[in-house]
Amino acid sequence: MSDELLAELAAQEERLRFRRFDNETAIDLGIHLLGSARAESLPVTISVRRGQQRLFHAALPGTSVDNDAWIDRKSRVVDRYGHSSFYVGTFFRSRGKTFEADSRLDLDLYAAHGGVFPVIVENVGMVGTVGVSGLPQAEDHAFVVRAIEESLG
Repeated sequence: MSDELLAELAAQEERLRFRRFDNETAIDLGIHLLGSARAESLPVTISVRRGQQRLFHAALPGTSVDNDAWIDRKSRVVDRYGHSSFYVGTFFRSRGKTFEADSRLDLDLYAAHGGVFPVIVENVGMVGTVGVSGLPQAEDHAFVVRAIEESLG
């Protein structure tokens, strides 16, 4: 199951690529995520970054400062590994390991739980992250993927 999930997660990263990603693109994506989360009454915090600059941030009712910390920790995983935070955690599990025990990273700074996805620009590579925190990890991931798919048309 893990290998099938890994292949699916890798395919998402190959498929979901932007032609360009500037401040307006980031804000539009964030607004789309916010609208979807409000429509579904989801208790999520949303973050869209280019490089280390946070270009969009929103926290809906039912969230706390802990969700900000989760997004930061998951974003560091994406920055370090170049894959979604869900992919990284799934990769470790597929090898019979855990990120927490085997990554040798500070768990106060890194979390390989679903919810943060790399922003990849065609012919450029990864330029940022888009993420949410507040739902179970698979749901966080699916929500972000769906929003990117809708934004890309």
